[in-house]
Amino acid sequence: MTWTIAHRGASHELPGNTPASFERAIELGADFVEFDVHAAADGSLVVCHDPPRGGEPRLEEVVGQCSGRIGLMCELKSPWRYRRHDVVARSVALLPEDAVVLSFESHALRQVRGLRTMQHVGPRLSLRRAARYAWGAGFWDPRAGRRGLALARRLGLRTAVYTVNDERRMRELVELGVDGIFTDRPELLLALVRG
Repeated sequence: MTWTIAHRGASHELPGNTPASFERAIELGADFVEFDVHAAADGSLVVCHDPPRGGEPRLEEVVGQCSGRIGLMCELKSPWRYRRHDVVARSVALLPEDAVVLSFESHALRQVRGLRTMQHVGPRLSLRRAARYAWGAGFWDPRAGRRGLALARRLGLRTAVYTVNDERRMRELVELGVDGIFTDRPELLLALVRG
């Protein structure tokens, strides 16, 4: 069955990357919650999509809230920008062993030890290259086609598509056999896959 990955939590209903949004995703029964990690100016790891401005939940708080209740997909946002804070290793140390670490940056994912990784792929990063070190491949929805998904599977990669909020497109992707769909509307995807 296709995983429902609540993108920044139930972010259509509630502000994304917040405890309330994560709690709603848990209540709905999503398989995973996806959240973004940055380093604040003092080096603390915070959960937010854009660079921190203050008041964001800390990574350890989000892990404490969600771990054991829902799968975690942690996206490292621009980890190169925060390399002096050792964001990769510190994030991995806080995550449970069944978490998945995502990034657009292959260098960061190659540093991950002990956890599954998902490489967001695109024009500059091939599936064949990602298959050397990643467990899965994340496809941007407009670029998620039958051939690319099939190639990823042949290379042994799990497949996920981001960010899909249209029910018709969700159905197409489920029929194509994707492993997971990132969505701001987990309730729509859950109704489709659990019908």
